[in-house]
Amino acid sequence: MHPPVRRVRFIGLMVAVVAAWLCARPAAPAESEPAPDEYTMREALVIGSVGKYGRRPIHTDAIEAQLVAGTWTAPAAGDVVTLPDGSTETWAEAALGEDGWLKHKALRGGYACWSIDSPQRRVMILDAAGHRMVYVNGTPRGGDVYGNGWTSVPVRLREGRNVFLFHCARGRLRAALHEPKAEAYFELREPTLPDLIVGEHGPVWAGVVVMNATREPLRGLAVTARAPGLPARESKITTIAPLTFRKAPVRIGGLTADREQDESCEITLELRHPDGRVLDTAPFDLRIRTPDAHQKRTFISDIDGSVQYYAITPAAAPGSGAPGKGDSDAEADQATKPALFLTLHGAGVQAAGQARVYEPREWGHVVAPTNRRPFGFDWEEWGRLDALEVLERNRRRLDIDDSRVYLTGHSMGGHGTWQIGVTRPDLFAAIGPSAGWVSFWSYVGGERFADDEAIEAMLRRATNPSDTLGLARNTLHYGIYILHGEKDDNVPAAQARIMLDQLAEFHGDYAYFEQPGAGHWWGNRCCDWPPMFEFFARRTRPADDEIDHVEFHTACPGVSAWSHWVGIEQQIEALEHSSADVRLDREARRFTAVTKNVRRLALKLDHLPAGEPVSAVIDGEEMADIPWPDGVPRIRFLRGDTGKDPCWRLAREALKPAEKGPHRYGPFKDAFRHRMIFIYGTQGTREENAWAYDKARYDAETFWYRGNGSVEVIADVAFLPEAAAGRSVIIYGNANTNAAWPRLLGDSPVQVERGVIVAGEHELHGHDLACLFIRPRPDSDIACVGVVSGTGPAGMRLTNRLPYFVSGVGYPDCIILGPEMLSGGTEGVRAAGYFGCDWSLENGSFAWRAE
Repeated sequence: MHPPVRRVRFIGLMVAVVAAWLCARPAAPAESEPAPDEYTMREALVIGSVGKYGRRPIHTDAIEAQLVAGTWTAPAAGDVVTLPDGSTETWAEAALGEDGWLKHKALRGGYACWSIDSPQRRVMILDAAGHRMVYVNGTPRGGDVYGNGWTSVPVRLREGRNVFLFHCARGRLRAALHEPKAEAYFELREPTLPDLIVGEHGPVWAGVVVMNATREPLRGLAVTARAPGLPARESKITTIAPLTFRKAPVRIGGLTADREQDESCEITLELRHPDGRVLDTAPFDLRIRTPDAHQKRTFISDIDGSVQYYAITPAAAPGSGAPGKGDSDAEADQATKPALFLTLHGAGVQAAGQARVYEPREWGHVVAPTNRRPFGFDWEEWGRLDALEVLERNRRRLDIDDSRVYLTGHSMGGHGTWQIGVTRPDLFAAIGPSAGWVSFWSYVGGERFADDEAIEAMLRRATNPSDTLGLARNTLHYGIYILHGEKDDNVPAAQARIMLDQLAEFHGDYAYFEQPGAGHWWGNRCCDWPPMFEFFARRTRPADDEIDHVEFHTACPGVSAWSHWVGIEQQIEALEHSSADVRLDREARRFTAVTKNVRRLALKLDHLPAGEPVSAVIDGEEMADIPWPDGVPRIRFLRGDTGKDPCWRLAREALKPAEKGPHRYGPFKDAFRHRMIFIYGTQGTREENAWAYDKARYDAETFWYRGNGSVEVIADVAFLPEAAAGRSVIIYGNANTNAAWPRLLGDSPVQVERGVIVAGEHELHGHDLACLFIRPRPDSDIACVGVVSGTGPAGMRLTNRLPYFVSGVGYPDCIILGPEMLSGGTEGVRAAGYFGCDWSLENGSFAWRAE
């Protein structure tokens, strides 16, 4: 009888276990309880600032330190975070206000943590505003620091708890999740749109965000633009990476018939899958403008292949009696070609609004570039490049008088007027900053490194191109009209007086007017100021054959290398200030130059009668009977070292593309040009590969937000060098994890592998080291390879928040970081420096922290 009893007991026990398991396991989502279509953040945990940020390449952050180390966990109310200085901050509860924003003083530089539970894995769209960035389950995603409401990113939710950690900036935050409308679709919150111009029948470009809400790359998508009276145009979209978006260039047909008055034209976009399916359609209106009206024009930028726009107030027709005519009696003597006024907008202002400030003038066109965004890059770096792209396009398109190009701008644009004016001094006949601030260090409290510590000195050099005061003598090339409001409480008049004091020491052609009682903005006149335009009208840029003395200063030949017929092609110490003061005796055909920190000096000769020899005296060294060169009329001099004293010699060859020069000089941020492409590694561990993709995607999203960018993100195995010829490449990963490394970086003197960085004779070991550096792309004369790398997952994560897309933040050619950066600031910089003019380590200038 015993076996049957035992069998019954066993069966009963199993029934009980199964019943308990069925009761305990999570229930599958029932049809009556579907997953929510939307989540809205109504409360969160917040904590005040736990680090030091700002316009600096190195920051501290106690929470990021835990994320880098892989030890961070979602907090509870009352949890305490200890800061590097020993002080503490505490997580606290905060709730949404009636206006839909979470507002709290802790969010001025602090964090907010929002958690939701999802019943299943799924893709949703995160709409958030007010944050610098957000970690979604530990993965970095782009932010919306200015609260524009543009940022909408596809995110993958996991089953169960999902944690969103927002790093905030301005004291408020909002966030919500909703389902994507399709696997791919248009997001029309911030398109870049042109106007259609009566009488112009060619196609135009628009920039439209296309979302990829799938976990696979989308390739071969096509967009067709249709409208009544316009020819249909199709545009192919290159790769859109998984779970992100791309602002795609879309070609739109031009007008097929002239219109007599302004009106709008409804455009319909159709997004198609390679298999022919229509994924989405979207309508929007384009304005139709007559040629003499305020207008927006678009173009494809050489920086990243994105669509950018600029705005124009065209010159009034002669004899129209338009306001602004008669700025000066000197107009009667001007050439028949129109002048060009390049005007730079202030922070938060659109280029279209900037152009509308100006009344039409008979003697010139007003052209307003964008700085890439209303805040953009403060008219430095990519903002400066945008302004110069727009200027060059319109010099050709408008057939202007090159001797009458003028630069002006208000507020941030006033700073841009100073900055672009001192970096490209030979372009302008006069400049007119209004309410302009001088530099990040004089106005916004940026921190600048000192020279008393070797590594910090290397970091300081990288910011020298932003040093407006250090380049102030370049203003000798043109006249200056400074305008400011006496009671300006945004940009105090003291900023104008700083430059005024500088000019008083050496400049002989400037004017200053301070409007009594006026604040920062006192109507259109603080831009469209008649006395400034009268000042402009009396000045022209002299031709090279009218100039016998050029004094030129530069902090980086890659930013500014030429002024008139004097060029500084290479420096002795990279990114230290360089100068060349050159006088020409035309009758004797003799140049006399005094230089500082110049390794390679170039002189154009096409302003001299051809054929006869010339001579030069450089820093007291004489070179007589220099033959007239064959081909391009240009001579170059190279500074060497005899072992005792430096000496100059005639350089028999032009600068080689493989060397550093104006075409490609560094530092690190210079790699983000020439239609760059981001390549993430797929040859590492699952964790390494995930980081590489996540970081490349994060950088692309960040550059879109800050620079209206459009960057292609692809895997290393999909990279075909011949298909991306001439483009800069950004490598994410290291020699072990990125398949593109051997071909592009095999000869690099800096090698990053798992557990070690080798740089010449130096070896740095550990799996938590980060490294950024730039190299020339070996198969291109202009493109670069930028490297975002680490020796292991912790080192890779250490690069996640480095702010290299923030204007005024400088990185040298190469920088190596340890995790102690997040607690000790520059103490975590293991090495920093610049490669030599031959891109070598041994001929460069580096500082190493003692082990």
